[in-house]
Amino acid sequence: MPDLLIELFSEEIPARMQKRASEDLKSLVTNGLVEAGLTYASAGAFATPRRLALSIEGLLAASPTTVEERKGPRVDAPEKALDGFLRGAGVTKDDLDIRDEKKGQVYVAKITKPGRPAAEIVAEVLENTIRTFPWPKSMRWGNGSLKWVRPLHSIVCILSSEEGADVVPLEIDGITAGNTVWGHRFMSKGSFKVSNFDGYVAKLKQNFVVLDPVERADHIWQDATTQAFAQGLEVVDDKGLLAEVAGLIEWPVVLMGDIDDAFLGLPPEVLQTSMKEHQKFFSVRNPKTGRIEKFVTVANRETADNGATILAGNQKVLSARLSDAKFFWENDVRTVERAKDNKGLEAMGAPLANVTFHNKLGSQSERIARIAALAREIAPIVGADADEAGLAAKVAKADLSSEMVYEFPELQGIMGRYYAKKAGLSDAIADACRDHYSPLGPSDDVPTDPVSVAVALADKLDTLTGFWAIDEKPTGSKDPFALRRAALGVIRLLITNNVRLNLDRFVDAQLLEHKIAEADENDGIIDTLKEILEEIAEHGVFGAAFEAIADKLSEAQKDAVISAAGTVPDTSEDLLAFFHDRLKVFLRDEGIRHDVIDACLAMDGADDITLLVKRARALSETLATEDGKNLIQGFKRANNILTQAEEKDGVEYSFGPDIKFAENDAEKALFAALDTAEAAIKPAMAEEDFAAAMSAMAALRPAVDGFFEAVQVNADNDILRRNRLNLLGRIRDICLSVADLTKLEG
Repeated sequence: MPDLLIELFSEEIPARMQKRASEDLKSLVTNGLVEAGLTYASAGAFATPRRLALSIEGLLAASPTTVEERKGPRVDAPEKALDGFLRGAGVTKDDLDIRDEKKGQVYVAKITKPGRPAAEIVAEVLENTIRTFPWPKSMRWGNGSLKWVRPLHSIVCILSSEEGADVVPLEIDGITAGNTVWGHRFMSKGSFKVSNFDGYVAKLKQNFVVLDPVERADHIWQDATTQAFAQGLEVVDDKGLLAEVAGLIEWPVVLMGDIDDAFLGLPPEVLQTSMKEHQKFFSVRNPKTGRIEKFVTVANRETADNGATILAGNQKVLSARLSDAKFFWENDVRTVERAKDNKGLEAMGAPLANVTFHNKLGSQSERIARIAALAREIAPIVGADADEAGLAAKVAKADLSSEMVYEFPELQGIMGRYYAKKAGLSDAIADACRDHYSPLGPSDDVPTDPVSVAVALADKLDTLTGFWAIDEKPTGSKDPFALRRAALGVIRLLITNNVRLNLDRFVDAQLLEHKIAEADENDGIIDTLKEILEEIAEHGVFGAAFEAIADKLSEAQKDAVISAAGTVPDTSEDLLAFFHDRLKVFLRDEGIRHDVIDACLAMDGADDITLLVKRARALSETLATEDGKNLIQGFKRANNILTQAEEKDGVEYSFGPDIKFAENDAEKALFAALDTAEAAIKPAMAEEDFAAAMSAMAALRPAVDGFFEAVQVNADNDILRRNRLNLLGRIRDICLSVADLTKLEG
């Protein structure tokens, strides 16, 4: 079986595209080969800045001969139908067989497709791959029609076996496939010929090219950390930067340089970000002080002076960049130090009044005012001081107007903490400035300080309710405002901090705030809407708040309220459903099924995410036990019998069975088990001890099983039948008091 080596050699491929490109090359070629009948043993794809390479081992030497059987028209079909079939199948009438079918005799053609040599198939597949390659961006050059990410210079395509190696005949837009490979742009002595993958890798390395990006990254990290350790320092871990740098060089040479003392006073995040974004440098930190003191750069070649000239040039450019960063930092600090407390940050954030957050949701400063008011309401629930949470929300986004964040947007929040400390604000407020954006993703740390939690929840809830109010919800895979991430952030904040928050109330209140902002001062409804908003705090949701003041309103005023804000309940329900969908995705990683969550959603308190998760986890754990699984089956059997009987009899069997009509021990045992379970479940549910409640429910399993084995529910005696149906009704009621088990699948 031959092996296949492919190399596509071009000008520099952007680092961000290399990994995906190597994967695409592998999938397009291997899928094409398999579809053509060529199977293989293994395949590996690689990328450097100037080449994509693919190695396939154990390829078939030729595709197998196949015989395809194609059914044609009936033998009594018109001649035109038969002629069309013959043309399509590429056969004559003499080649056809006749087969008996249920509806009569039909023609059958057996089409033999002879196998083809691997070289022929490889050439077709590779040409199609190159011409249709899915680069995010591509270009044309010269007079040709071929498009590639950068000008494509050469193609290596070799089939090798024990008998030798052959170049696959292939020519694309004047580029003829061969066996000639080019090494490093500057250090290689020139081109060289290869005949197989092992020799290809070895000769590339002799010509100063490391083919495997993982090997390049490992070399960079090992060399950098070794040099840092020798000086008592450590390299700041940055896997994204490491992967990017490994994609920029073919022969990594690691060099460590110094940062001028004038810049060592800058916040470490500023140094790290500036060096990473502009220079692709790794930061080197003093573990004792946390200060960034040196940098690591990776050159793409060896030099006679061991990199001294490269380092000198890099340090000169870095000093210019850091001079800008120092200027921004010092200007921002002067702004916040002109006045103590929050006045300096207020001055910094003043321009946000002229920055539009969204054309339907107002300016950034209007949004900040909403977040501050909401943070004050949430503060007591999470154990934070309301004044401190409100102030933190007012200043948390002030750094968006800073020169530093304008230059480095990724430092928003981080710089806010530094500026808050410079303004003399408390650690809790400073931490909230930094942490209120978190969590940004499923693996991001979740804030736990009460002030940070209050502001983070307020920020995300305002975002969600705002975009729901203007009907800008995620659709399909599109989520331009990162609303799924915001909802997941709320969920993680609540669960991690064990916060009991009735989302219904806060969602309704925020949606009504937006309705008030839209209302016309001249229609006389704003004061009424504000009164409803005040009632929400007491009555929980829009509907209850509206009912609380309904008797004060005339019919015309009621109609005006419904017209101005009547969509709030529907919008609120839709947003809560969105939270529940995100929760299902979140809990799926814990192994909790979506139907388990549905069973808990049907119970009271479904807008309390923490309560909902607690109930779902307990139910999931119960279903994992043998008693739990079997009890669910017993419950479903009882519920099915009840449903059929109630539909047939036109009554509901929930009037309480009487033990005096119990005829056998199994029936009496079920009465006793239900009494025991109910006595345990009611207080456990009242105390929200769902584990205990569900354990008590699962303990019913032996009695329920024994009842169905020994007792005929639909007895001939009507009194016994009704009593037993009511007994099943009690099983149903007790189980449904824990969770809606009818929602469970299976």
